[in-house]
Amino acid sequence: MSTVHDSRVDEWLRQALPGRCAFCLAATHGTLPWCQACHLELPWNLPACPLCAEPQAGQGRGRPCGHCLRRQPAFAAARVPLRYLDELADLVRRFKFQASPRAGSVLLGLLVEALETAPRPDGLVAVPLHRRRTRQRGFDQAQWLARRLAVRLEIPLYTARRLRDTPSQRGLDRQHRRRNLRAAFGVEADLPERVALLDDVMTTGATFDALARACQQAGAQRVEAWAVARTPLP
Repeated sequence: MSTVHDSRVDEWLRQALPGRCAFCLAATHGTLPWCQACHLELPWNLPACPLCAEPQAGQGRGRPCGHCLRRQPAFAAARVPLRYLDELADLVRRFKFQASPRAGSVLLGLLVEALETAPRPDGLVAVPLHRRRTRQRGFDQAQWLARRLAVRLEIPLYTARRLRDTPSQRGLDRQHRRRNLRAAFGVEADLPERVALLDDVMTTGATFDALARACQQAGAQRVEAWAVARTPLP
């Protein structure tokens, strides 16, 4: 059997067989969609900057990174438990581009587990796609996660709008990403004091920064950035 065929069979099994680990297909215990061994081997985002969740190494462990010291983001903290690497990156891609509910459920479970000790906000706001991009893709991954997380946390979900279809952020540095997203978001509802923003992946934090500013204009006093995974250092 070819390697390509093997991978397709494994993909089908991961989606079709509940009670099997989403990563290695071993039997799982209870309702968790992963086995203990794979859970331990996931690319956990530790240590990381407490403000923007940028992965860290060396002397800066657990302290604000140089980027945040030079320019503090509009959000007060970032909670991003994993790094966008290896099997976790594959899982995110299956969720985002193939709309795999199995992959989405695993990502949601990992996020809920990581947020168990986090202070609960008064509301949740999904990072919005532009309507044209949502139609093209046929799926809004952040909204999918946010609807389910709001139910789990028993908090209201508020809607933000992307006011313009910004060019792709790929290949842009932090400064150009911020410029690209200036005045890109709007929030029409009056927001509560504490809100969390949610997306599947956080890259530099520029998108969260722009949306946090829009949320502050709508009344939020403390904004946090939440995501499943953070892109690693170059």
